[in-house]
Amino acid sequence: MSTLNVSRPSDSRHLARIRDALSHVRHFADLAPAIRDAIARAAAPCHFDAGQVIYLEGEPAEALFILERGWVKATRMSPEGREQALLFLRPGEVFGDVAVFTDTPYPGTVVALEPVDAWVVEKPVILALVAQHPELAMAVIRRLGERVLHYVGMVEDLSLRSVEARLSSTLLKHAGMSCGRLVVPRQTWTTFDEMATRLGTVRDVLSRALKTLEDEGLLRVERHEITILDPAGLAARGNS
Repeated sequence: MSTLNVSRPSDSRHLARIRDALSHVRHFADLAPAIRDAIARAAAPCHFDAGQVIYLEGEPAEALFILERGWVKATRMSPEGREQALLFLRPGEVFGDVAVFTDTPYPGTVVALEPVDAWVVEKPVILALVAQHPELAMAVIRRLGERVLHYVGMVEDLSLRSVEARLSSTLLKHAGMSCGRLVVPRQTWTTFDEMATRLGTVRDVLSRALKTLEDEGLLRVERHEITILDPAGLAARGNS
C-alpha cells in the first residue's frame, strides 16, 4: 500500500469532521449515533495529492477508506496495459470495503484524481465493529449489494451496448441544470483519456462517438462542459 499520511484524531475538531463525513455516507448516515461515534473514534485522517496511488491492485487489504474531499478512481490493468475503470468515487463514498470484508487483496488500483482527504479505518477494527453491531453489518451488506449491482450493470454495458449508448447514458447520469441549460461539467482531470477509461474504450473511439452525437444535434462539446441539447434523443441513444 502507498505510504499513508495519517494521524489519529486528537481533538474534538477531528471527531466533528469524521462524524460529518459519516453523515454523508449512504446507509451509514442512518446508523445509531453510538455506532457512528465508534467508527469516528477508530478512523484516522489521511491526505493524498492529485495523481497519488492510494493502493495497488493485488496488495493486501489493510483498511477501508471513507472519502471526505476530492475524487478517486479505481481501475484494473490488463496484461497488455489497457486500463479499465471500475469506479469513479466522490465525497461520501467508501472504498476498499469489498476486499476488507471478503478477506481478499484489493481488486483494483485506486488513484487520487485531485487532492483528496479521506478517513482510514483499519481492517481488524472495522471487522470487530461489524461483529459487535448488527445494524452496522446490515448497512455493510446493503452497500456491498449495491456494489454487486454496479458491476452487473458494467458487465451488461461493456458486453451488450455500443460506445455511443454507454456514453449517452453516462452523460445523462451526471448532467445537471446550470443557467437554464442541462450540462455535464468537466473536472480538471476529465480528459478524453479518462473518459475513455471510464467507458471501457480508447480515446479515438470516444472522440468519434462524441462527434457522432454532436453531429446528430444531441449535445455540444465545450472546453469546460458538455451541453445536452436533446435529452430525450440522448436517452433513446442510451437505450439503443
